[in-house]
Amino acid sequence: MFTGIIEQLGTIQRVIKEKGNIHLTIDAKFTPELKIDQSVAHNGVCLTIISIKEYEYTVTAIKETLQKTNIRSLAPGDKINLERCMKIGDRLDGHIVQGHVDTTAVCKDILELDGSWMFKFEYKKNNSSEITVEKGSITVNGISLTVVESEDFSFSVCIIPYTYENTSFKHLKIGDKVNLEFDVIGKYVAKMMKK
Repeated sequence: MFTGIIEQLGTIQRVIKEKGNIHLTIDAKFTPELKIDQSVAHNGVCLTIISIKEYEYTVTAIKETLQKTNIRSLAPGDKINLERCMKIGDRLDGHIVQGHVDTTAVCKDILELDGSWMFKFEYKKNNSSEITVEKGSITVNGISLTVVESEDFSFSVCIIPYTYENTSFKHLKIGDKVNLEFDVIGKYVAKMMKK
């Protein structure tokens, strides 16, 4: 379980393909605090640490993960949003994030707003629980954000300078693919309404 509050940006060091899997080695400052078998969110994707060496650790993404996320497009040198799982008793500064990506979206527009930025994303609807609502929560590449505008299969979010500078948003370009996790409470409500 995560909160969508990014702790730091990591750097992809190596990408090794093995059968249908990809092993990612990431350089991150908090690596000495990690342990093997711990869960870390990578652009919002919960992956398990399989090895650690000094400031680098390795995780494995399997075929299922690669089909539903943007992990397969990562290359050495790319920056990635990182968040360790939350501790019981900590504040929930973002919203409840499971680390289970629902789908991907494409960045369609970036507007500078005199001190902040608005990003617009479009996605293909896969099921009835993939919805956004204005002022509701959405997770984009693991970042807990508030939806500003919500339309069918698209939404926008506004990014403050701190988030822009300390996450992968400053590297995001129009046409880039991002991971989406829709609000878990909204997904349950949508499923109940369907019944």
